Amino acid sequence: MNLYKHQVEALERTKQFNRVAYYHDMGLGKTFTGSEKMHELGARVNLVVCQKSKIQDWCEHIYKYYGNNLMVFDLTRKDQFIDFFNAYEYDRVGVINYDLIYRRPELLKLTGFTLMLDESSLIQNEKTQRAKFVMKLQYENLILLSGTPTSGRYERLYSQLTMLGYNIRKTAFFDMYVQTHLEKTGGWHGVPEKKYRVIDGYKNVEHLKRKMRRLGCDFLKTSEVLELPQQVFIPVRVPVNKEYRKFCKSKIVEVDGVKLKGDYVLKELLYLRQLAGAYSNEKLQAFTDLLDSTDDGLIVFYNFDCELEKLKQAATDAERPISIINGSVKDLTAYNKYNNAVVLVQYQAGAMGLNLQKYNKIVYYTPPVSSELYEQSKKRIHRINQVNTCFYYQFICTGSIEPDIYATLEMRRNYTDDLFKQNFSQYFV
Repeated sequence: MNLYKHQVEALERTKQFNRVAYYHDMGLGKTFTGSEKMHELGARVNLVVCQKSKIQDWCEHIYKYYGNNLMVFDLTRKDQFIDFFNAYEYDRVGVINYDLIYRRPELLKLTGFTLMLDESSLIQNEKTQRAKFVMKLQYENLILLSGTPTSGRYERLYSQLTMLGYNIRKTAFFDMYVQTHLEKTGGWHGVPEKKYRVIDGYKNVEHLKRKMRRLGCDFLKTSEVLELPQQVFIPVRVPVNKEYRKFCKSKIVEVDGVKLKGDYVLKELLYLRQLAGAYSNEKLQAFTDLLDSTDDGLIVFYNFDCELEKLKQAATDAERPISIINGSVKDLTAYNKYNNAVVLVQYQAGAMGLNLQKYNKIVYYTPPVSSELYEQSKKRIHRINQVNTCFYYQFICTGSIEPDIYATLEMRRNYTDDLFKQNFSQYFV
C-alpha cells in the first residue's frame, strides 16, 4: 500500500504508542493511516468498530491490502461471528458496527487485541449503551479515528481520553478544562423547571493539547498537507408556506393528509423543520429547477423519510439515475456508473466516511441539527483526488427555523444544545 507523505509522517510521530488517536481532518485518508497502524501493531486478533454503512468498505479495504496476512470477518453476520471466534490458528480482523456491538457480549471475552474505533466521536457520550460496552472491552492496543473528535466541544473528549489511558475523574476533568455556570430551564408547555450547567468556554486548552499528545493523539489539518479545491456555498432561498404560518399560530396543522400537533417542545422543533423542508412545495420546486439547470451529478443530504420520497420522485421525473444511502439501503450503483446521478444521503447514515469525490456538488435540502454531521458531510466531496471546485447548495426556507439552524452550525454548535432555552415563537411568522 502506497501512503501519502502526511500519513507516513503521522505513523512515525506515533510509532512509540500502542494506543493512539488520529484526529485528522476528513478527507486525509484516516482509513489508510489507521489500518497501517493496526498492521504495525501486529496483534493476532483485531476488532474494527464503525458505522453500519461502512462495514462493507472496511471489510473490502482490509481484504484488499492485508488479505495475505489477515482473515476478515463481517461480525454482523452470525455465521462469520462464530467463525471469528473459532479461527484460533489465524491472525484475523472482525468488523462490527456501533449499534450492534453491545448486543454481542461474547466480545467481552476477547483479550490482548487491537481495537480500532472509526469515527470515535460516536462514543463521546459515555452513558450510551455502545459507549459503555466499548469501554469495557479488554483491548491491549487502541486506535481512534475521527475528523471531528469534539465538534468544538472539549468536554466531549473525556471518554476517548479515558480509553487512551488518561486516569482522571470526570468532575476533575471539567474543573481542569471547562468553564460553566448554573441556569434554570422549563416552566412552559408543561416542562418542569430544572437547574443545569451551561458551558461558557474552556481553560488550560494548551495544557490539554500537550496532555493529549503525550497520550498518543495526533492532529492534522487539511491546510497543513494539501491544497484542496475552493469551497463555494450557494444559498437557495424559498418563502415560508402557509402551513408553516398556520402551525406557528395554533401549534397544529394538517398537510398532505398528515396531522402535525406540536404539543411539546421536541415535537414543535420536529414539525417546524419538516414544514420548512419535506412539506414545502416551494423548496421542492426549487430542487426541481436545480435538476433542470444542470446535468452534473448531485449529492443530496436529507433528514426524514418524508423528504426522501419527494426527492426520489423529483429525480425520477427528471429522468436521473438514483443512488440511496440511509439506514436501510446503501446503493451506490448509479453513482459509480453514471456522471449525472442523484445520490440521496440521509445524514445519520452517510455524512461520515463516504468517498463521493467523483462529484463536486452537494445539495443540503434541509440542514441537520448536528454540527458534527454538517462538517463531516462537507468532506464527502472535498477530499483527496478532488480536482474541481466544490459547490454546496443550501436550500433555506426564509422566515422559518432554518436560517437560525444554519447560523448555529456555522458556529460549530449543535442546534439542539440550547433546545430548552429556545423560545420558538421567534420563528412564528
